[in-house]
Amino acid sequence: MFAQIINYFQTSSNEYWTYVGQHVSLSFTALIIAMIIALPLGYLGSRNKVIAACCQSFSQLLRIIPSLALLFILIPFIGTGFVPALIALVVLAQPPLVVNTILGFNEVSPTLKEVGLALGMKQKQLLKQISIPLALPYILNGIKLALVEVIASATLATYIGAGGLGTLIFTGLGLYKMQYVIIGAVSVMILSLTSMLIMDYLIRKVSKNDQRNY
Repeated sequence: MFAQIINYFQTSSNEYWTYVGQHVSLSFTALIIAMIIALPLGYLGSRNKVIAACCQSFSQLLRIIPSLALLFILIPFIGTGFVPALIALVVLAQPPLVVNTILGFNEVSPTLKEVGLALGMKQKQLLKQISIPLALPYILNGIKLALVEVIASATLATYIGAGGLGTLIFTGLGLYKMQYVIIGAVSVMILSLTSMLIMDYLIRKVSKNDQRNY
């Protein structure tokens, strides 16, 4: 098995890196779009209980829908390929982003806001100098959870022709070539683990900075 894996990289390294590039491109594009939608929505949810309740209900609904089911639901409406996979991943990334953004802004101490107002800060200044810095560790945790979810779920995008490392996994399963399955699965695991470690480092750094400043 080990010899077969080495042989694959010797003969098909360009193909492998193409799959990695597709997987990373799909995952990070989905994450960025999801953040553009979820972060403002989470902030609004922290200020309005009705919006917060709707976001919570929507997030709970998305959590019970399997990733593969969501991919297949979109096929009759927008076909197969990169775009349906992207839309599905953006939707799947919403729950951790929205919920953690709401939690982060809700955890900001009202006392600090009152002190800021007493010092003459306007709402934009409060948001920029107090609310966002203190909510940032929670927001980053939501981004971490969403990123890991997206990277893992992007593997299933192969089913609808979006490419990525899932191609190796499902090709290996179809042809009974376990070296393909191992290469694809381990690569996805490494991407997820690396992303998680980087985000954990950023969260620790931001949290220490908050403790020092506030």
